[in-house]
Amino acid sequence: MVNDTSSTHLSPNDRWLSANVLLISFSACFADLGYQAVLAVFPLFLVNQLAAPAYMFGIATAISYGPGAAFGLIGGRMGDKYGHKKMALAGNLLIPLLSLAGLATNAAGAISLFAGGWWARNFRSPPRRAMLAEVVVPANRAKAFGFLHALDIGGGFLAATAALLLLLAHVALWKIFLFTIVPLLCSSLVLSFVRAGRSGAVIPQTTGAKTAAEEHSDRKLYRRLLWATGLYGFSSFSFGFPIITVDQATHSPAMAVLSYVVFFGISALAGLATGHLAGRGVRFLAIGGYAIGAIGTAGMGVVGLLHWPYALYYLCVSLMGLALGVIETLEPAILSRIIPKGSTGGGMGALTATRSLGLFAANIVMGVLYQHGPMWSYGYAAVLAFAAAIVMLAAE
Repeated sequence: MVNDTSSTHLSPNDRWLSANVLLISFSACFADLGYQAVLAVFPLFLVNQLAAPAYMFGIATAISYGPGAAFGLIGGRMGDKYGHKKMALAGNLLIPLLSLAGLATNAAGAISLFAGGWWARNFRSPPRRAMLAEVVVPANRAKAFGFLHALDIGGGFLAATAALLLLLAHVALWKIFLFTIVPLLCSSLVLSFVRAGRSGAVIPQTTGAKTAAEEHSDRKLYRRLLWATGLYGFSSFSFGFPIITVDQATHSPAMAVLSYVVFFGISALAGLATGHLAGRGVRFLAIGGYAIGAIGTAGMGVVGLLHWPYALYYLCVSLMGLALGVIETLEPAILSRIIPKGSTGGGMGALTATRSLGLFAANIVMGVLYQHGPMWSYGYAAVLAFAAAIVMLAAE
């Protein structure tokens, strides 16, 4: 239905690239500039400096993603009730716990701080997405979410590049961790200027009342989207595993982090492009997102198994980055159009929670299988990603 009471007073002719969209997106950029630098060096810190086995990284990410699912769901629902801006800021201010992980002297301490910061990140993500949906009309949301993803991942690209340069300059890992606190605090400062996300704010809905058949179709698509998201979550894993794989192949931490730089660069460009291809919707998500992600993931295992040139790892991570750009743009854009009015935060929270539950299991399985060879872990992930594509294609 048309929302005459919307506090944002948007109309279908309003420009989607508003001040609020820019502030939300730049806040995301600063956040990734901080915590993605942590993610770039954390597996190296844990495995190389603290002498923890590779499976401990799987445990660390599983602990982060498992309870993180609950934090995402809680953050979205609390945003619906108390205001999305308050909840987004509360979570954002606690993300610097990640930065303190570099001060830990043992694996347990590092993992605890890493997990705490990640839970805070999951808590704020659904309210932030709901704020973006609030300030953009449905027809333009794919463009807005694509722009958000581009700046979000653009921050990650800069973070990975900075981490690479600092490693080449032989800067101590603990110092790199602490440097990340600055952009994380800048992220919260920028977010505080957003004029959206107040308690009781109305999310603009698609113009025109929906028929019972359309509402039924939306519910079916919503369930199928969550199933596909969950399956893809079970196929997903922290990028720390490819970093470890490239590090083991090249014996160079810098070359390993370079793979992260490539991944982010491709993903940012893919997010921008996908926002303008949203008319292809569900099918594009299935093929350009889940299926391409499966191919890139399978490639990571094949390159190592057949002892192909390690440069091909960068092609694989490029495909994985392309897939992420499509998925992170289209999943929330599609969901925002089909979720019932007043439940946008809860819907975004369900999306985050479903993915996180999958990631929880995936990182444990990846860690265990990785001990028997990378091909086993990447093969497992590729099969489930293809399954997610099939589930989504069945919704067409």
